[in-house]
Amino acid sequence: MSDSNPIPVVVNGAAGKMGREVIKAVSQAEDITLIGAIDTNPKYLGLDAGEVAGCEPVEIPIVNDLQANLVLATQEKTQGVMVDFTHPDTIYDNIRTAIAYGIRPVVGTTGLSPEQIKDLSEFSEKASTGCLIIPNFSIGMALLQQAAVQASQYFDHVEIIELHHNQKADAPSGTAIQTAQRMAGTGKTYNPAMVEETEKLKGARGSIAEDNIRIHSVRLPGLIAHQEVIFGAPGQIYTLRHDTSDRSCYMPGVLLAIRKVTQLKGLLYGLEKIL
Repeated sequence: MSDSNPIPVVVNGAAGKMGREVIKAVSQAEDITLIGAIDTNPKYLGLDAGEVAGCEPVEIPIVNDLQANLVLATQEKTQGVMVDFTHPDTIYDNIRTAIAYGIRPVVGTTGLSPEQIKDLSEFSEKASTGCLIIPNFSIGMALLQQAAVQASQYFDHVEIIELHHNQKADAPSGTAIQTAQRMAGTGKTYNPAMVEETEKLKGARGSIAEDNIRIHSVRLPGLIAHQEVIFGAPGQIYTLRHDTSDRSCYMPGVLLAIRKVTQLKGLLYGLEKIL
């Protein structure tokens, strides 16, 4: 353990697939300590969070009481962090509650609207409490998005395909939306019409994000998280692709976010903001 006080962390969604990975990563970090594990699944309530995650016992039981754990975090010598991988229906309230207690949220759950993000940004700034909302913690995905922004200067036609497991609740993915947002605002409108299109089945051409960028979503068992950004021009196709084969790839980004959020006084959106 480091000489300074470790960063106390509460994991919300501890029994989920991402939550379990976070428990493993936090339990192995010398400068971070797990103090709470929350989940709503009754199957795991009362069980040791470490054992549920598949690592050594951490002597922290999984409970279904976020506020009690946030209160516990306020009693630590170092300001606490809430890592949240739960559900789009609850994430807005979870973030506001954490900030109200002075606990810094690190959020991987997607599905927040632009209006909600704006409200949370204003709330966190008023509270002088750091908050990180990161649709994708993979450093590889951050690099893909950087490459997509660069390529968008030279291509007028682009579409995004995102593929996820069939337990993902929101579509398109927050990562795909963020990718489109980062390519937007260049002063161009992508995909100028070559013909008058007719959709014989509604949604066949995907959803339309900012600046006419189309996003297509695939949901199938066996997938984890995958994304393609396909640029087209006469005589050439340029494809950027990122594939996730194991959720452990997100953990360096999660640990970085936990460390960085303690230095913030407001909300930042996207892993690239702290790299």
